[in-house]
Amino acid sequence: MKVLLIGSGGREHALAWKIAQSPQLTKLFAAPGNPGIAEHAELVSLNVEDHAAVVAFCRKQSIDFVVVGPEAPLVAGLADDLRAAGFATFGPSKDAAQLEGSKGFTKDLCARYDIPTGAYQRFKSAEPAKAYIREQGAPIVIKADGLAAGKGVTVAMTEAEALAAVDDCFDGAFGAAGAEVVVEAFLDGEEASFFCLSDGKTALALATAQDHKRVGDGDTGPNTGGMGAYSPAPVMTDEMVQRTMREIIQPTIEGMAKDGNPFSGVFFAGLMITKKGPELIEYNVRFGDPECQVLMMRLKSDLLPILYATATGTLDQVTAEWRDDPALTVVLASKGYPAAYDKNTPIAFIPQESEDAKVFHAGTALKDGQLVATGGRVLNVTAFGSTVSEAQARAYELVDAVKWENGFCRRDIGWQAVAREAR
Repeated sequence: MKVLLIGSGGREHALAWKIAQSPQLTKLFAAPGNPGIAEHAELVSLNVEDHAAVVAFCRKQSIDFVVVGPEAPLVAGLADDLRAAGFATFGPSKDAAQLEGSKGFTKDLCARYDIPTGAYQRFKSAEPAKAYIREQGAPIVIKADGLAAGKGVTVAMTEAEALAAVDDCFDGAFGAAGAEVVVEAFLDGEEASFFCLSDGKTALALATAQDHKRVGDGDTGPNTGGMGAYSPAPVMTDEMVQRTMREIIQPTIEGMAKDGNPFSGVFFAGLMITKKGPELIEYNVRFGDPECQVLMMRLKSDLLPILYATATGTLDQVTAEWRDDPALTVVLASKGYPAAYDKNTPIAFIPQESEDAKVFHAGTALKDGQLVATGGRVLNVTAFGSTVSEAQARAYELVDAVKWENGFCRRDIGWQAVAREAR
């Protein structure tokens, strides 16, 4: 099978690394890719916003299968255009991708189909939103409706913080994503990430993970795209997984089909495990980043036929096997992230990987033969262990071997699971 992978981040490096192991693969291309992905794929300098150019490339190379990694091309309808041209494509349609492209769309779907989530209101101007916040009080959550690269969410612990977040959205801090705002109830509990494939009819539950969104140790500071993750998430017991499938995933699959937007691809459900059980915080329509990195490390099965079955409506014919051992990833980010940071800072050394440890590239490039950091989140240092504590120790040992002066990371990834193990 000749495969084209769309994307250039840590998630796509993890997908490329796993797809490259498939005996069904004859050739892997990646557009635009990164230096880490180049170890597993031939990089193609395609503008993925130019859908006609992507289709033309697929025709020229006789591509059998396209895997779309990031959310922006899905929301822009790339999967629709590829499928219309006759190419099997992993990723939802433009209409189905609204589950991530619009927070309000998802909340409305939850309301229609009784999917457990926090109470909410949608607003297109600041004053009504502020009046609602004053009425509800804090803590409360403010979200830019559209895609904001993980940064359009404010968990406001005070009313003043909530009002300021509304102003940020309507003053253009998140561009067009903030033209509408969703204000929703603060959910108290433990967060978890749940992944499930769907071909529009069948659901295949994948693994669970726990992300660390805040930039600082002890879950302090602003939200980011994710500073680290581990899998599995201990809070997601077998019972909690079954409830999530029954109360959240299945009603979503059925509701999307009923509304004329059948969903084919991966559900990434951000959950809050409250006293009432699992409640949906939000949906993403692609693999999480950095959760994908720990999922791919733990996946024993061949990924390629599973993704292909999802894209071709034959998901009921495949299964996914997982390693029991936990995996943990630490994000090395550019100093200053998620605010302004220096670009093109040199990375002098990345340690060799082993069977149980791997460094995924998330925001890197080669400039005159020198590896440099081009993004906010730059490297995902990932390791296995027989316990989360052991995986954590191995990951940080690897982190400390990286030579990159402009890098920083959280030092407490996995803290909740480590605390559980110590009890």
